Amino acid sequence: MAAVGHRRLRPEGHWLAAVLAAGPTAALSHRSAAALHGLRQSNAASVDVTVGGQRRRQPGIRIHRVEALAAADVTAIDGIPATTVARTLVDLAAVIDRGQLARAVGEAERRGVLDMVAVDAVAARLRTRNGGGHATLREVIADHAAAGASLTRSELEDRFLRLVDRAGLPRPRTNAVVEGVEVDAFWPPRLVVELDGWAFHRGRGAFERDRAKSNLLTASGHVVLRFTHRDVVDRPEGVAETIRAAQDWR
Repeated sequence: MAAVGHRRLRPEGHWLAAVLAAGPTAALSHRSAAALHGLRQSNAASVDVTVGGQRRRQPGIRIHRVEALAAADVTAIDGIPATTVARTLVDLAAVIDRGQLARAVGEAERRGVLDMVAVDAVAARLRTRNGGGHATLREVIADHAAAGASLTRSELEDRFLRLVDRAGLPRPRTNAVVEGVEVDAFWPPRLVVELDGWAFHRGRGAFERDRAKSNLLTASGHVVLRFTHRDVVDRPEGVAETIRAAQDWR
């Protein structure tokens, strides 16, 4: 694989050159597409390309042959034909271990590009291919969903309020303004609960804002409790007991 006029190329240049060398039915895929989508780091040693139909091997290119690559499974990023995030995750499941796959799924969620419906559709369409890794992908997606990744903010708040009601706790004020900042739940005079849902607390900026808010409230004499999706979904009794102890209800 050679790129005319460039002795040293960025990864994007290598990826585009590989796709062009593989022919008009080719698209960047697997590990390389995951790197292009920002789901994992690039491996410059070789480039993964999926090709519809027969194609000769090319130096430096790992060819994955399929009868035909569905148009719905292909997108373009910076002019590089590549498999979609959903197709890329399904393909990745066949070539990397479970831990790496879980990290890629988590990164897709963090970037806001994880579409579980699309992933399921691709997996169903490719379920008969050999070595698909579909069982592993289903397990990873199930673990991710169990942690609450698929819940919207309103759904998480509804679950939290049902938890409060079942435990016989007084209902809090929700989305209340305390010390000039909005909090998820507030029991006057001092107890604040924040619900750390991945879908709306992801990213470094959100992480830093959450901590600044907690510090402000704590410095003002409030007790701040933080619960994750998994806490609310899988450990409701423990959440209720922690709230009860903090407010000293009998």
